[in-house]
Amino acid sequence: MKIENMEQYRGVYALLLTAFKEDKSIDFDAYAAYVEWQAEKQPHYLFPVCGSSEMTCLTLDEREKVARTAVKHANGVPCFATANLEPSWFGQVEEVKRMEQTGVTGLVFVAHGFGNDDDRLVTYLSELAEHTTLPIMLYEFPGMQPHLMSGSAYGRLAETGKFIGIKDTTCLMERIKDKIAVQGETAVMQANIPYLLEAYEAGARGVVATPTSCGANLFRVMYDAFFVEKDYEKAKKYYEYIILLDQAIDSGFCASAKYLCALQGVPMTAVTRAGATLSPARMKSIRTFYDYAQAHGILK
Repeated sequence: MKIENMEQYRGVYALLLTAFKEDKSIDFDAYAAYVEWQAEKQPHYLFPVCGSSEMTCLTLDEREKVARTAVKHANGVPCFATANLEPSWFGQVEEVKRMEQTGVTGLVFVAHGFGNDDDRLVTYLSELAEHTTLPIMLYEFPGMQPHLMSGSAYGRLAETGKFIGIKDTTCLMERIKDKIAVQGETAVMQANIPYLLEAYEAGARGVVATPTSCGANLFRVMYDAFFVEKDYEKAKKYYEYIILLDQAIDSGFCASAKYLCALQGVPMTAVTRAGATLSPARMKSIRTFYDYAQAHGILK
């Protein structure tokens, strides 16, 4: 079944971190508060079960509960969640069915290590898409390599009408433009911050990037300035703010983003399962950035 009105799936997708207690169990109370806080930033979509949520460190049961909790506390902001992480084909089919029942608006499919074989990748994703009626975003997830998709493969998938867009993580304008050239009604979503403004100018139609996990409001203002208000100078100004934010959290992500969220009032620890930690010096650096951002009206 082809997806209708694909324009509605363009915009800012705010990534959701997973809140952990000190013992590394999921703190669902803190997570619910965080989801509500993210929704208040007015992204177009929320994205639980993503790379920034440390999804490969979560069990399928945990991923399912994370998605359900996000939907419950999103206050009407639609959610997309990754649904094909299980190792076997039959496991992925079951995962798709389970994630579909969480109430999410759409699913996300990763390349699952098939990025170096266009025919295999297109066949795999197209056949898996037959098991859901929900819209699907594609994701070049670096955690399962080879993960990068050629423009040719993306064009073939876009033509099926089953996929609404892709989170591009190539970090190269040439390869970003290759996908934009064949996107049709779908949306190439940018993940690389340095090329965000240039990608918008080239025809990208949204953003799905790590700093949205702790500064989604900046991305929404930039998006509206560029696409709705047509105010390039305002868009450029917020792009520059986003560059600062990206640099502030780059080292030690996603512990860094969790700590910045905590500074903004979210009851979240900086504990991760993936292994990222913060030294006292890194925490001092993030606090200094936050004080500057708050003083200049960049963050609240």
